[in-house]
Amino acid sequence: MTKVSPSLLSADFGRLNQDVEMVNRSEAALLHLDVMDGRFVPNISFGFPVIEAVSRVSVKPLDVHLMIVEPDRWVSRVRDTGAAIMNVHAEACTHLHRTVQAIRAAGMKAAVTLNPATPVGCLEEIVADLDMVLLMSVNPGFGGQKFIERTVEKTRKLKKLIADSGSHAEIEIDGGVNLETGRRLVEAGADILVAGSYVFGAEDPEAVIAGLAAL
Repeated sequence: MTKVSPSLLSADFGRLNQDVEMVNRSEAALLHLDVMDGRFVPNISFGFPVIEAVSRVSVKPLDVHLMIVEPDRWVSRVRDTGAAIMNVHAEACTHLHRTVQAIRAAGMKAAVTLNPATPVGCLEEIVADLDMVLLMSVNPGFGGQKFIERTVEKTRKLKKLIADSGSHAEIEIDGGVNLETGRRLVEAGADILVAGSYVFGAEDPEAVIAGLAAL
């Protein structure tokens, strides 16, 4: 089965508790939380108080994706929210190895995200130390964008890099995921699918999550 990580960014924040409970009941493996600062990406989402509130309700491990500048400043703070995975952008980290080691030392799984224009080869020296690599299949900052087709081939390249390095990192994809794109991504080597509007905008979100998990 494919792991599914519903993106809370697309949930109804007026009924956040109910949406988190829905994810709890579903076949989702993780719960994806996008933290945006209005600097690294052109949008602001939510911060630590929301993550802490979600952590108190969620039975799914929290997959915290920091779309922010200087993410290394916040390692201990992210840990204290109850996050299981801390995900930072390679483009935002001047000393990526140091940041990854700090995340692991804090007791979380270490994940690194690549923007659409960033080649997978930039991870050659660090991929063996990672638990997850997230490929953005849209430009980060907003939900509901169109899937970037080149991500399928990029997933294949990343899968080969992981295999060649002996890494155990899982491949996660975020952006424009639905049954059609999800199927092609899984065939290319993706392990985890992040889905936001496709899940939370559906009449039966649990059924949508189950469909993705069955890919």
